[in-house]
Amino acid sequence: MITEIVGYLACVCMIFGYLPQAVYTIRTNDTDSIAMPTFLLMGLGGLFFVIQGILLGNWPLLITNVVTSSCSALITVMKIRNDWRKRHDARHDPRPSRRAP
Repeated sequence: MITEIVGYLACVCMIFGYLPQAVYTIRTNDTDSIAMPTFLLMGLGGLFFVIQGILLGNWPLLITNVVTSSCSALITVMKIRNDWRKRHDARHDPRPSRRAP
C-alpha cells in the first residue's frame, strides 16, 4: 500500500514538474533553447518506462511516462519543424546577410 502511495505521489510530482515547461513551449512555440539529443533521449527513456510500466502493471510509472513522453514527442516535433523553417527561411531570404564589422 505504501509503495503505491509513494508511486502516485512521484507521478503527480513528475507530471506537475514537467507540464509547465511543456505548456510554455507549446504556447510560445519557442524551441531555440531545446537540445535535440537530450529531448530525444528523454523521450526514448520515457517510452521504455511506459513499456516497463505495462509489463509490471505499475500504473504510476505508466501514467507518468505516457504524459511526459507525449509532451516530449510533441515538443520534439515542434523543434524539428521550427529548425527546418529557420533553415528554409535562411536559404530563401532575399536580404544580404549581415556580418559584424
